[in-house]
Amino acid sequence: MSHFILLLFIMVLVGAAGGVVNYYTVATRRASDTFMLVRFMMLGIFVTFLVPFVLSVFGSTLIEETAGNATNMLNYVAICLAIAMSPRFFMSNVADNVLAEARATSDKVDLLQYQLRQLQEELLPLIDTETEDDTLTEPAQLAEATPEELDVTSSKVLKTLGCGRFIYRSVTGLCREADTDETTMMKTLGFLTLKSLAGRVGGRKGVRWYITERGRRIIEVGS
Repeated sequence: MSHFILLLFIMVLVGAAGGVVNYYTVATRRASDTFMLVRFMMLGIFVTFLVPFVLSVFGSTLIEETAGNATNMLNYVAICLAIAMSPRFFMSNVADNVLAEARATSDKVDLLQYQLRQLQEELLPLIDTETEDDTLTEPAQLAEATPEELDVTSSKVLKTLGCGRFIYRSVTGLCREADTDETTMMKTLGFLTLKSLAGRVGGRKGVRWYITERGRRIIEVGS
């Protein structure tokens, strides 16, 4: 009977010790989280009491051999401590897996949000072109700019923006079609953008320029 009580005492003590180890190595603790510490100790004691069952399943006689044998007793204590600490490895692996999945999901969400913003930037000019604006129903309402305010180069570039088969134009393509050098083209595009006749958008292929609905109205008025 005394040997049985000794084994119970060992399992309780070692299980509680394993719970303390798990608490200090796994748990996210506040300054004084006594309740969490007690929970870890109880879990360690609980799993330690599974040791005799596990040994019996594998046909081990280690429990009987601990009587009067210090070496076997130490082996039994080591087994109990290993079992008591086993939840730490399980919880650590689960936490690592959950954290990895969360990071991967966060990266995917960030990528999707970036792609969505890029798509919105590319589609907004097209939507603006195809959407009727009440303020532009009459040519006389174009107060920001008139065909007479545009010089020859600006008019030529604006017509090139509006008459090409592409909605979004590159500077190189515009220079080639308008027969203008890049410096002049950039100044002209800046002027047209300031007058809300043209706009720019950044996409996967770089910066592209487009004509706005106001710019199309200017072309219609001037033609």
